[in-house]
Amino acid sequence: MKVASVVGARPQFIKLGMIDGAIGALNNRGVDRIDHQVIHTGQHYDANMSQCFFDELGLPAADVNLGIGSGSHGEQTGQMLSQLDRWLDAARPDVVLTYGDTNSTLAAALAAAKLHIPVAHVESGLRSRNKSMPEEINRVLTDHASM
Repeated sequence: MKVASVVGARPQFIKLGMIDGAIGALNNRGVDRIDHQVIHTGQHYDANMSQCFFDELGLPAADVNLGIGSGSHGEQTGQMLSQLDRWLDAARPDVVLTYGDTNSTLAAALAAAKLHIPVAHVESGLRSRNKSMPEEINRVLTDHASM
């Protein structure tokens, strides 16, 4: 099975640490091997907001770093969507894991859903009901795209 985790911000790196550890444990047991690929959108690109978490959590380097960086919500999400669409279409994972409520989360969910790749959302269901928050919009839309 091919699993693609899409991350881009600090809280996602922490969640990824737990998921990656669980996948590693399953792979070590010899159960149907999971090919886990990590795609870093570059939403948090400063070393103190990104690489230090990979180092401290013992995470392997991302398989792909899209290097998106900062911008308005629309610019950032649009660039991520475009690049993730190309990458996911070429890689064709069996499932895309999204984490949390960032622009990376929404872009990954949209790209995968439009390519008919199942989307799993870690941290789904959390709600503030405050639609003036970009994070709430990302949560709701990502949940709608999820399996």
